[in-house]
Amino acid sequence: MEPYILPAILSIVGIIAGFTLAKLLEKKSASQLMLDAKKTASSLLKEAKMEAENMKKEKILQAKEKFIELKSEHEKDILSRDKKMMDTEKRIRDKESQVSNELAQNKKINTQLEKQIEDYQEKKKHIEKHESDLDRLHKRQIEQLEVISSLSAEAAKEQLVASLKSEAKTEAMAFIQSSMEEAKLTAQQEAKKVIINTIQRIGTEEAIENCVSVFNLEGDDVKGRIIGREGRNIRAIEAATGVEIIVDDTPEAIILSCFDSVRREIARLSLHKLVTDGRIHPARIEEVVKKTTKQIEDEIIEVGKRTVIDLGIHGLHPELIKAVGRMKYRSSYGQNLLHHSREVARLCGIMAAELGLNAKLAKRAGLLHDIGKVPESETETPHALLGMQWAEKYGEKPEVCNAIGAHHDEIEMTNLLSPIVQVCDAISGARPGARRQVLDSYIKRLKDLEDIAVAFKGVEKAYAIQAGRELRVIVESEEVSDDRAAQLSFEISQKIQTDMTYPGQVKVTVIRETRAVNIAR
Repeated sequence: MEPYILPAILSIVGIIAGFTLAKLLEKKSASQLMLDAKKTASSLLKEAKMEAENMKKEKILQAKEKFIELKSEHEKDILSRDKKMMDTEKRIRDKESQVSNELAQNKKINTQLEKQIEDYQEKKKHIEKHESDLDRLHKRQIEQLEVISSLSAEAAKEQLVASLKSEAKTEAMAFIQSSMEEAKLTAQQEAKKVIINTIQRIGTEEAIENCVSVFNLEGDDVKGRIIGREGRNIRAIEAATGVEIIVDDTPEAIILSCFDSVRREIARLSLHKLVTDGRIHPARIEEVVKKTTKQIEDEIIEVGKRTVIDLGIHGLHPELIKAVGRMKYRSSYGQNLLHHSREVARLCGIMAAELGLNAKLAKRAGLLHDIGKVPESETETPHALLGMQWAEKYGEKPEVCNAIGAHHDEIEMTNLLSPIVQVCDAISGARPGARRQVLDSYIKRLKDLEDIAVAFKGVEKAYAIQAGRELRVIVESEEVSDDRAAQLSFEISQKIQTDMTYPGQVKVTVIRETRAVNIAR
């Protein structure tokens, strides 16, 4: 057992000695570490103090630089403000000097004005005194004149005013006459230029139709076939067409009589078909008349369409197109209505274009202005108003409707197209060869012209010459002076213009003469 105890003790002693030695070494190492740490801490503290001093110096330098910069900027601001204040003070001093100068000038002007006012007051007193003297002298002169002339001032004034009135009236009449002649000359030149240019651009057509049509036959034997047994065929034709057929002694011809040109044309074409076919009997007559009527109606529509296309008119109602086509078979004063309406439409278009107006609307109004003359049934309404009613019914513009209704002065004109249509209608009807006037109406117009002139005081005789385009008026020289003759001519022309309707113009010539007759024996 002992041999094992000794090594064990030795081991324990060795362990204790090793532990003790380790502790000693550890303690020595720890003290060394503490010394190193203290050395390091002191060196770090020294470095930190040095860095702090450096940072402090740097910050102080930066603060000084910033202070110097702010100080310089502040000094600059102060300098600029001082400069502005100096400039303001200078401007104020300039204004003060200007105001003082103006005040001095105003004071000087006021002084001058006061002096002028004083002079004016003195002059006014002098003038008032002078006026009172003149009034006194004027009254004295008037009294002397009244004594000399044996007339009062009022009577003399009345005589003077009467003479001045007469003289002024004469001079005014002469001035009016010369002004009117000058205006007429200028206006006539311009109007003639427009009308001539318009007429030159349109070829005039003449078409004269009557209320009868002559149907030529190949031989007189055809007359019997047309008459038929006991007149049955001719009665059937008259009943179907509404046209009176006159069979007389005229060789190889029969006469168709009817106021309605459409019916007359239907009868003419139906007779032509019957004679060509050879089968003439009542049943055949009715069949042919129906077919011809349908053909004429289609032709009327075709003529209307062709007319509006030729004139460049668009959007016209079918009923109005049909009315335009019916114009082909209607005449007025011997003038074909369709040719007349086409002519008026072209005249209106050109004249409206010359005057800067709507040429298309003018053409439209010119073409439709006489549609009231082709009613399908008789009516008492004037054709202008009837045409206007149709135009309104079928959606035409108010300008067109007014132009249709006003072209014979049935209603008041409300736009510039209306007088153009009226003038172009007159131009188309007044050109040579366009119309045949009834003798009675022609004579009545001449008599009306003469009656208007004779109704004036001082007129001895009046003669309408040159187809009513000139009126010669002979006045009594004792009752009518030369100046009154000029005035009378003007008054008669105005009366004719107001009361009468006539184509073209009427020239009024007043003739005054004084004759002294003596006989030498």
